[in-house]
Amino acid sequence: MWNMTEFSDAFEDDNFASAGLRLTVDLTALTENWKDMARHSGKARAGAVVKADAYGTGIEDVGEALYLAGARDFFVATVDEGVTLRLYAPEARIFVLSGIWPGTERRFFENDLVPVISSEEQLAFWMLVLADYGDYPCALHIDTGFNRLGLALDEAIALADDVSRPASFSPMLIMSHLACGDDHGSAMNRQQLESFRRVSAAYEGIDSSLAASGGIFLGSDYHFDLTRPGISIYGAEAVNGMINPMRPVVTAEARIIQIRTAKAGESVSYGQAMQLTRDSRLAIVSAGYADGYMRSQSSGGVPLRQVVRQSGQGFLAGRMVPVAGRITMDMTIFDITDLQENVVNVGDYIELFGKNVAIDDVARSAGTIGYEILTSIGLRHERRYVVEDEE
Repeated sequence: MWNMTEFSDAFEDDNFASAGLRLTVDLTALTENWKDMARHSGKARAGAVVKADAYGTGIEDVGEALYLAGARDFFVATVDEGVTLRLYAPEARIFVLSGIWPGTERRFFENDLVPVISSEEQLAFWMLVLADYGDYPCALHIDTGFNRLGLALDEAIALADDVSRPASFSPMLIMSHLACGDDHGSAMNRQQLESFRRVSAAYEGIDSSLAASGGIFLGSDYHFDLTRPGISIYGAEAVNGMINPMRPVVTAEARIIQIRTAKAGESVSYGQAMQLTRDSRLAIVSAGYADGYMRSQSSGGVPLRQVVRQSGQGFLAGRMVPVAGRITMDMTIFDITDLQENVVNVGDYIELFGKNVAIDDVARSAGTIGYEILTSIGLRHERRYVVEDEE
């Protein structure tokens, strides 16, 4: 029987080195991407969108890195995200996009969070809050054609001219969101811009914000006072059909837990969805759809392969290798037949996305967008945050 004390003394625990799933977040690339977006924003200030746990990368480390890089305006989705971020961005303005709801007032005030008011119901509640708590800033979200959140355009303009509104009602930001900011050929961008100009003029002297990542690349007409870069900070594509200028930020890797051989004519994974046409070597790795590596990337047996021919690929030993068969909950099989036998071993790691496998290529093979790939990263990844020259 093992002497567990001696065993634990003999082996130093390194969670990252031994993890089945590893996620590396390059904070230098992240902050350089934010600085690039700040430069693209021209005269406007650049904020930072860190909702959904900083797009799956970790709001604590990412929020602090962006704050230290100079970001002073942050956007989160929920009050809980704002409370967490406040610990790492002490002097920043933190806007909560879902707004304020009964029972959340104390957390807003105690953590100096700014609610984004998006509906007549929220506005009415906010007026009641101000009657009890006094003057406190907010932001107003106006719908300029998206038909998602936002006060109606005419309602927002009428509110600006309403002399009966309480003096304690003091919005610090007017904002809207482009429905087609990632499509620079869409006429809707110009339509929304003209609508937003109307409401921005009605709130003269108050900061205005229209452009997120894609909108920033539309040019200075869309920048106003504050931009809201999000997906671009994390290294993914912001504009359809444009070469992505951003640095890759996130690298996901999975351990090879077995290498096996299979004969031509045999099948791979569930449902016999892949029939081998040659004798093959297969690497079984410790990542599956429970970890955000989507089943729709499977090489066969999923409807998407009838539309998009390219299945998922990983990067191993200097080459791209394809997914073989269906991706399962905890495991994915890759065909490594074309690699020399002596270059891959059990225990090695395959890159699922990162510097060699663009996250948006992974998204395309899954029939989705880079946003979903990032925000679907599971809890089983051991995370490491690096800065330049740390690796």
